[in-house]
Amino acid sequence: MWHQAQASLFREFAVLARPFLKWAGGKGQLLPELTRRLPRQFRRYHEPFVGGGALFFHLANNGNLREGAVLSDSNAELILCYQVVRDDVTALIAALQEHTPHFKDPDYFREIRSWDRRSDFAQRDPVAKAARTIFLNRTCYNGLYRVNKKGQFNTPFGYYKNPLICDPANLRAVSAALQQTEIRQSDFAEVLERARPGDLVYFDPPYDPVSATASFTHYTDQHFSVDEQRRLVEVFNQLVERGSYVMLSNSHTQFTRELYHAMPLADIVHASRKINCNGKKRGSVEELIVCSYQSYQSGTNGVKP
Repeated sequence: MWHQAQASLFREFAVLARPFLKWAGGKGQLLPELTRRLPRQFRRYHEPFVGGGALFFHLANNGNLREGAVLSDSNAELILCYQVVRDDVTALIAALQEHTPHFKDPDYFREIRSWDRRSDFAQRDPVAKAARTIFLNRTCYNGLYRVNKKGQFNTPFGYYKNPLICDPANLRAVSAALQQTEIRQSDFAEVLERARPGDLVYFDPPYDPVSATASFTHYTDQHFSVDEQRRLVEVFNQLVERGSYVMLSNSHTQFTRELYHAMPLADIVHASRKINCNGKKRGSVEELIVCSYQSYQSGTNGVKP
């Protein structure tokens, strides 16, 4: 009984891990819709477009990853960041604390941003590179990670009053959550090499643009095209055939409706989107959540497409 009480107190006062990066399309505010659609039980968890990792951290905080997890993404800089937080969080915190006093200096920002234009960038220490990613993420305009065709970070300075550049408590909580997690840079289709029957795979790809000016698909130097969206459907279906649980979120557009029309468990939900250069265009948008299985909940608040 004493051990149970101690564990209860630890859960009450422990810092819960939460996303340490602001990421376009982050799922923090959509978590209630995602969690109500989780299968009753699953084995290993896979997230091939990890981004901010909101659903992963929710599952980790609630003890739902007993058989481990695999987080992956094609974005090498993002994956390095996760690996450094997992493996060398103390050094990362120290590096971020060195950046913190310069958060109001646009020249310092541009100097750090310019690292990936230099020939020695690949040889830089992983901790320094990860600290750069977090510093730029916290001080760039709107927290938007964006690269040009050369793969160089090109979001401008954000002019924030007091951004939180280093959050040691959360970084340590994230590091603890990641200890039993495999972290890989890979194409999303490589999940087919790992996922088994009974595993849960959550796809959160770059969204199909709802308009010609609403695309946030340049997280790497490779554009996530309509052909990639179609390839994703093929991977989705192959996972279903082998008995994996598959959940996917995307924007609700005519194209995505056509892609997933054969899935009986597809719901329209409303989400708040805050990353837009025009503040008047930020607000509630329709998103699509597709599941290959019957949720353990008897119903949802979603609307059938």
